[in-house]
Amino acid sequence: MMNKLGRKSLGGLLFDGFNTVFLALFALVALLPFVHIAAVSLSDSTLVQAKDFILLPKGLSLDAYKYLFETDSVPRGLWVTVFITVSGTLINLLFTLTMAYALARRELMGRKPIMLMITFSMLFSGGMIPSYLLLRDLAMLDTYWALTIPGAISAFNLIIIKNFFQQLPAGLEESAKIDGASDIGILVRIVLPLSMPTIATFTLFYAVGHWNTFFAAIIYMNDPDKWPIQVILRQIVLLASGLEEAGDFDASEINQLSQSIKMAVIVVATLPILLLYPFLQKYFVKGVLLGSIKG
Repeated sequence: MMNKLGRKSLGGLLFDGFNTVFLALFALVALLPFVHIAAVSLSDSTLVQAKDFILLPKGLSLDAYKYLFETDSVPRGLWVTVFITVSGTLINLLFTLTMAYALARRELMGRKPIMLMITFSMLFSGGMIPSYLLLRDLAMLDTYWALTIPGAISAFNLIIIKNFFQQLPAGLEESAKIDGASDIGILVRIVLPLSMPTIATFTLFYAVGHWNTFFAAIIYMNDPDKWPIQVILRQIVLLASGLEEAGDFDASEINQLSQSIKMAVIVVATLPILLLYPFLQKYFVKGVLLGSIKG
């Protein structure tokens, strides 16, 4: 609270101080596990086996990372994941933005029944077995399409983006139509440039989802050469736990570096998204709130 001189009262200063300390401690608690994971992945395996809580690397060693990237599987899995993430996100944005723009037009015939079907799909789905049979009959098993096409549109994201498009001033579109712009021209030249915070936010949502592709890849991908990084890293973790045969990996070396490898796996799986997030963070909250004000 402010006093008459525009300065914060003692209660206000105490409240701000308490919030600062509390949030700093909360951030520290959230950060410590990641620091521990990174430290273990960079520590000597013999020192890690003592099972002490490590915050700084002990006997700095890159053996775990060296092992991961010495095989062809991990670099290949990274390239597969990058391809799925980029292509899948582009497909998501193309279909979601165009459909949201169409549904935002109140003059669209059948708009309400279509929205009802979209909302219904958020509550009920065909299930895993019908989805598998459908992709099998479409000859999409063991193809990257199986990981990108079925989830081309997220119903929740579609509704948020549609609501945002509806909030844009109608006069902008009317002026563009007077100038002879087509619907596609209005979308590309007017609507999308005004929607960059929302687009950036849902680009991050979709990209994180594709980067973490795991369960669908296990079900639909039988060819190990087409496995994304998450499936390959899962195999390495299981090998380190002695739950599977070695396959393309050296089981004895995995057993020796097991704990360091597990932590290195987590770092490799999460670091790319952590590096991407700061560039989109400023759009994150703004983009979600813009489309959630009106229904």
